[in-house]
Amino acid sequence: MRRREFITLLGGTAATWPLAARAQPPTMPVVGVLHIRSQDTYGNAMAAFHRGLKEAGYVEGQNVRIEYRSAEGQFDRLPALVADLVQRQVNVIAATSSPAARAAKAATSTIPIVFQSGSDAVEFGLVASLNRPGGNLTGVSTLSVEVGPKRVELLHELIPAATIMGLLINPTTPTAETQSRDLQKAAQTLGLQLHVLRASNERDFDAVFATLAQLHASGLVIAIDAVNSRSERLAALAVRHALPTISAFSDFAAAGGLMAYGANSTDSYRQVGVYTGRILKGEKPADLPVVQSTKVELVINLKTAKALGLTIPITLLGRADEVIE
Repeated sequence: MRRREFITLLGGTAATWPLAARAQPPTMPVVGVLHIRSQDTYGNAMAAFHRGLKEAGYVEGQNVRIEYRSAEGQFDRLPALVADLVQRQVNVIAATSSPAARAAKAATSTIPIVFQSGSDAVEFGLVASLNRPGGNLTGVSTLSVEVGPKRVELLHELIPAATIMGLLINPTTPTAETQSRDLQKAAQTLGLQLHVLRASNERDFDAVFATLAQLHASGLVIAIDAVNSRSERLAALAVRHALPTISAFSDFAAAGGLMAYGANSTDSYRQVGVYTGRILKGEKPADLPVVQSTKVELVINLKTAKALGLTIPITLLGRADEVIE
């Protein structure tokens, strides 16, 4: 090949390189979503998360890919699940609970983590400060655990003659001891005996309700933990045993449970989506203050109340954010 022909060929090839590079689709960022409960219990929460992502300019399948991981209510599965996400080098980890956030924090100090925590994020050891999180974590802190005593009060307001109630708690959850202590203190103030019953999985439910019957308990409070992933099963058992029951999650009332009182998950998960999108655009978790979501909601299933032979006081109905009929 003559020298002039070689130079011409080389120049033509070089001219095509930028065009070829521009033709290559950009690598799509990946978000890892880490659940503690079953993924099918997060329908409304994930819809809100996607709305938040869209507000920040991201739509799954178009310009972001999402890897979902669920521990199915088993806390000991979280380390392996988050290790898989770290190995896949996801761009951001969205942890949908305090235990999931703690597992993610233990697994990586470099991948940004956006959490939704029902506990005090500072007290739980997730961040150094709400205004200045530092490190690679930020997110949303809700009032789920803090309003636990209020659930005891609401159930007592509905059945004021009750003297004995049960507290269903998962002993494997990191906040089990705190919740048990705080709710028992609230019960004592109201003159109630609150018996703590433990269930780490669905297989324990029948024994729990049998014990409640032996105790002649008049009501049941369900603590914040993984057993809430079985809302339908718990709601059905509560109705079958004619036991007024309150949970923190609205999906419990939607599944047939009597009452739910807790954080507004729609608002908090939307914010998790917004923060995830902002981090994908280049912002740092350390610069994004933890959002304190103070929205709580009371949901009452009037149909279940009628099935239990209960009349909901007008004062209680008037405070409900949603009444299921």
